[in-house]
This record gives sequence, C-alpha cells and structure tokens, in this order.
Amino acid sequence: MTAQTQDHKTPQPGDKAPLFDLVNANGEARPLSCYAGTWLVLYFYPKASTPGCTREAQGFTSLLPDFAACNATVVGVSPDSCKAITGFISKQQLGVELLSDPERSAAKAYGVYQLKKNYGKESMGIVRSTFIIDPKGVIRQVFSPVKKVDTHMQEALEAVRSLTAHV
Repeated sequence: MTAQTQDHKTPQPGDKAPLFDLVNANGEARPLSCYAGTWLVLYFYPKASTPGCTREAQGFTSLLPDFAACNATVVGVSPDSCKAITGFISKQQLGVELLSDPERSAAKAYGVYQLKKNYGKESMGIVRSTFIIDPKGVIRQVFSPVKKVDTHMQEALEAVRSLTAHV
C-alpha cells in the first residue's frame, strides 16, 4: 500500500476542491458551499486537544484578523466528535471554526487519510495538511504534509496574502 489511500489522491493546485458536507461543533451543517465567495484555508488535523493540534489551532486563532483582512476564512477538520470539538474550542478559547468528520469522508476526499508510521507501527490516520481554496472553489495551494506545525500558520497566511494580492 502506498502512502496515499488507493481511491483518493491529494488534490493539487488548479483542481476543483472536493465537496464535503460536515457539521461544526454546534451540529450545524457546513458544506463547502457555505464558504463560497471567500478564500478558505481548510486545514486537517489528527486529534483535538493533542499538543501539535492545540498549537496549530491557537496559532490560526491568533492570526484570524490577518486572514479576515484577506477575505479568508480558516476552518479546521478532524475525525473528532462534535462534543470533543466543543470541549477543545472552550478549553483553548479558539476562534477558528472546527468541523467534525467522524466518517473521514472529507479527509478521504482530500487524500489526507493515509497510512502512517509511528514508532514502527503502521496505521491509517490524518496527515496534517492545509488547502487554500479560492472564492470559486479552486484549490490554489496545498501544504501536505505540513512540515512544521509551529510556523505553518504564518506560512499559510503569507500564501493567502500572496494569492489575494494578484486578484
């Protein structure tokens, strides 16, 4: 088996963003179409309340005004339940919208549910990844896998700034 799941490849810049229909922490429907007309920074993270995922969510939250200045919305996706996401948002005082993908349907569509190796063991899991999607639903930049969680949010912001400067 390759690093990618056999049925889903990671979309690339220029590809139409795969559709999804997930719910947020409040159980409200959030299909991809909810974000039409704005830039979308869609990031996939493995698990709420873990150290790397917490730093990533806090980092994106701290930069929300900068993303908003570029007409960009930041949304995180994980396999966590709505209850787990609600607790994560509350405990960490997060401002980013987080979506629940318990069936991993969006993760599979975006090619980020992959075979991973950790301490010599192989298992399927979410590869930390970010997709920058334009207002028409076209992927403009892909970070998969994210190289450094602590600097990635700034890297994503610079990419959005660069992309929106040319619009």
